[in-house]
Amino acid sequence: MGENPRKLASIRKIVTLTRERLRYAVVGTGALGGLYGARLARKGHSVAFLTRRDGEVLRSRGLTIRDSTGEWTLTDVAAYDRVDEMPPVDVAIVALKTTQNHLLETLLPPLLGSTGIALMLQNGLDVEAQAAAVLGRDRVVGGVCFLCAAKVAPGLIHHIDYGKIILGDYGKGYGPRGITERLRRIARDFEAADLEIELCEDLLLARWRKLAWNVPFNGLSVVLDAATDELMADGAARSLIDALMVEVTQGAAACGRELTAAFLAELMALTETMPPYKTSMKLDFDGRRPLEVEAIVGAPLRMAAARGVALPQMEMLYRQLKFLDARNVGSVIQ
Repeated sequence: MGENPRKLASIRKIVTLTRERLRYAVVGTGALGGLYGARLARKGHSVAFLTRRDGEVLRSRGLTIRDSTGEWTLTDVAAYDRVDEMPPVDVAIVALKTTQNHLLETLLPPLLGSTGIALMLQNGLDVEAQAAAVLGRDRVVGGVCFLCAAKVAPGLIHHIDYGKIILGDYGKGYGPRGITERLRRIARDFEAADLEIELCEDLLLARWRKLAWNVPFNGLSVVLDAATDELMADGAARSLIDALMVEVTQGAAACGRELTAAFLAELMALTETMPPYKTSMKLDFDGRRPLEVEAIVGAPLRMAAARGVALPQMEMLYRQLKFLDARNVGSVIQ
């Protein structure tokens, strides 16, 4: 007997990547997008970079990466100031700040056509849903990045430490989707570009695991005006970090995901050995740029609340950050 036609119609196929050599675009050429895109381009991949203000510098002087081994420069950078000038690609690496995700509706369709895929390398939670609202759920994958890097000048990125990316496919309601062939395909390109890649079956778990660090360290770095080493050296700050990590664990549990005590201890041990570092949120605050409060703190709060779990320490942090963000950005002279 044949399959039920309605059942067949309800099965949505995962978009596959069939081109022999994938074409990439970096949407948001900051520290993260610039570093990963430069690594791919250096290994011979077609990579187009969308920039807001550094296009002329990248086209004339190239993109320089400074790391523990010295400096190297990607010359002949395909940098564009407008998305409608860019060539179509197979994968758009979305490395925008999440505060700019309202632009996805304008940026992604011209780049990706009817079959291209968005790879969301952004902080926080629920960012894939925003891309899925534009492209459809089956054209979105996610990536959780563990990277210490900063753009220190136009065309110059300082890679301080780490760089690992955890890739996961996006399913309805963040349901586990397994290791798909397209994840393996993207992973092969990234690994060939000397990037550390881990594939995960459960993207939601990976995002909650990253939030266990991002919520306390990004948030407290702004509220307490401190770099990571200062937070780790102070007993009162350590107590706040511990309390926030516990609440992130509770939020994850509300979503059916477990963060173990051993995992939290590992995060703290890694931070102990990390070079002194200003978090991305602290750099944005110091630069009078909007903070990623909603993606990093607001979205997990709302996801937990929808399941009946209150997280009071995170709620307080959220309101503090909203106040500081509004005052900080509002004070910028237009």
